[in-house]
Amino acid sequence: MSAPLQDLLTRHVDAGTMPGVIASLGRDLDPIVLGTTGPGGAPLDADAIVRIQSMTKVITAVVALHLVEDGALGLDDPVERWMPELADRRVLRTPDAELTDTVPAPRPITLRHLLTNTSGYGMATSDSPVARAMQENRTAAGAEPPVLGAQDWLDALAALPLIVPPGEGWRYHHSFGLLGILLGRVAGRPTGELLHERLFAPLGMPDTGFRVREGQEHRLPPALRHGEDGLEVTEAAGSGFHVGSAPFDESHGELVSTLADLHRFFRALHDGELLSPEHLEALRTDQVPAAAKAEDSFFPGFWDGTGWGYGVSVLTAGPHAGRYGWSGGQGTDVFVDPDGTICLVLTQVEMGERIMGLLGELQEVR
Repeated sequence: MSAPLQDLLTRHVDAGTMPGVIASLGRDLDPIVLGTTGPGGAPLDADAIVRIQSMTKVITAVVALHLVEDGALGLDDPVERWMPELADRRVLRTPDAELTDTVPAPRPITLRHLLTNTSGYGMATSDSPVARAMQENRTAAGAEPPVLGAQDWLDALAALPLIVPPGEGWRYHHSFGLLGILLGRVAGRPTGELLHERLFAPLGMPDTGFRVREGQEHRLPPALRHGEDGLEVTEAAGSGFHVGSAPFDESHGELVSTLADLHRFFRALHDGELLSPEHLEALRTDQVPAAAKAEDSFFPGFWDGTGWGYGVSVLTAGPHAGRYGWSGGQGTDVFVDPDGTICLVLTQVEMGERIMGLLGELQEVR
């Protein structure tokens, strides 16, 4: 089963899409390791620790559903009970309106809204007053690590109006930063501790967390991006945001992990070890109302045969209907098929045209 994937990845390494890649395809972990850590770098290792960025979303979604199953909160509970910063929201009359042109939000933000990216906060997809405001107050989403601690980020975001009313529009990313903060507040302890207790320790995922463990820094390859003159280093090997002591509360942040840890998580998720059948089915099926799927939600064509569950996209039509998964902005990707096949591809090259092309081809390897 791995041969088509290996051929695809070899072609992209040879073409310079990425200097190296770690991958697996199948029910069981079957590592493929190609190339180097970077231009002129050492050979890549299967146990490299990588920045998974938005692949974090499904992990925090699972822990949120754990808390629901514990009775600690409900899917339709207003999150302002734990996050008073989000009470009494106002919403722009239109997504491109001036920041003062608002009306009261018709309903509070709930956990369900966070899990489905319909909180009303998210990436602005056009040059608008709110887009410029998010750039100015440093809450805009991007490939770089966060520059604000969790409380400062929350306060800055809460100072802005919602782009769309809760539940009425899908906007990417920020709902899951809010979810990370919510988890810690509901649990009454740091979000990283909760993730470790609920998932990483019981599943045996020693290299997954907000920080690279002390003494393991050598396993972190550089972060790269394509520039005009080839690949550029944005974070040097063994250093960067995820190394050393946390500069601030990073509950709204994203994780590092490994091929083996991620495979263990997705194997357990698919096999029903982590969630009730009801919540597992909800996680991997489309939960976004058709009316909330505006053309300007994300990139053009995103909703063609695609929906969004809890922390993952789901294919709703075509030969791979039922497949779910998601990507990370530093060139990582996962999908899980209904038969339990797991495909993981881990580069450390920032998402761009060439990486997007690879991930598009990846969908057709089986």
